[in-house]
Amino acid sequence: MEEKKIMLSGIQPSGDLHLGNYLGAIKNWADRAQEFDCYYFMADLHTITVRQNPADLRRRSMQQLAAYIACGLDPEKNTLFLQSMVPQHAQLSWVLSCYTQFGELSRMTQFKDKSAKHKDNINAGLFTYPVLMAADILLYQPHYVPVGADQKQHVELTRDIAQRFNSIYGDVFRVPEPYIPKAGARIYGLTTPGDKMSKSIPEGCVFLMDDPAVIARKFKRAVTDSDRENCVRYDPENKPGVANLMNIYASVTGKTFEEIEKEFEGQGYGVFKPAVGEAVIETLRPIREETDRLIKDKAYLESVYKEGAARASYIASKTLRKVYKKVGFVQI
Repeated sequence: MEEKKIMLSGIQPSGDLHLGNYLGAIKNWADRAQEFDCYYFMADLHTITVRQNPADLRRRSMQQLAAYIACGLDPEKNTLFLQSMVPQHAQLSWVLSCYTQFGELSRMTQFKDKSAKHKDNINAGLFTYPVLMAADILLYQPHYVPVGADQKQHVELTRDIAQRFNSIYGDVFRVPEPYIPKAGARIYGLTTPGDKMSKSIPEGCVFLMDDPAVIARKFKRAVTDSDRENCVRYDPENKPGVANLMNIYASVTGKTFEEIEKEFEGQGYGVFKPAVGEAVIETLRPIREETDRLIKDKAYLESVYKEGAARASYIASKTLRKVYKKVGFVQI
């Protein structure tokens, strides 16, 4: 039997999961367990580059784990864990930081963006977190890393670091490929269709745990277009708001853009926007209900993250031991 290829990804529990996280990433993850050996984690080490309320961070981490499972990630088929519970992430990060150039980190666009947003806290972690991300990835020797288009730069840096290390010490790291899904890869904000959906703009962000009435209201207020055409047509350049809504509707119903255009022909945005909202509500309803149920089952969630951390640590320690030996550390 052919050995499964490895895939890994993580999301920061810096805010509640939203529709963009689900349609752009998590929804696709659940289908891959048959084909891949999958590792999915709560990237809580990454969150503290921005100040967090400790109690909120713990709550969001547990809610995110519950939501992962509610979205179809079976802990028996996927390794689910909290990043901070696997110390090899931080240990490898330090080693890799010594093989990463200052100029490479200076060119990271997300550092520039986050520095502009958090001018009172431009810390070293904010600058070096792409190295931690490289460690997150390389520890598990994955073949693929499913990322949004905005994270592709970090995967390219990871590949550069891996190739640099391998050129010095031999075949230590597998050089991973970015895996960018074609459908639903980028969901934009309902009020800002030029920017991806973000928890920082809550009025245009649909959270997985939002009440149905709240979701309906957000879609009714969604930005469409400034023209007077009032027709549902897929034209991302000239009608980005409508195109975003069509992308969401296509992602939750499985319909093509042509089918959507025909379904709402002659009906206008007043019919289209509520219909998209209702489709999203019904898609998220079972996820919200199951997440609520799982959050109350603290013993079960604890068993999942403990077992996941143990499995992740076992694999991660193999890579770290190899790295430590190569750079000359005395082995325990």
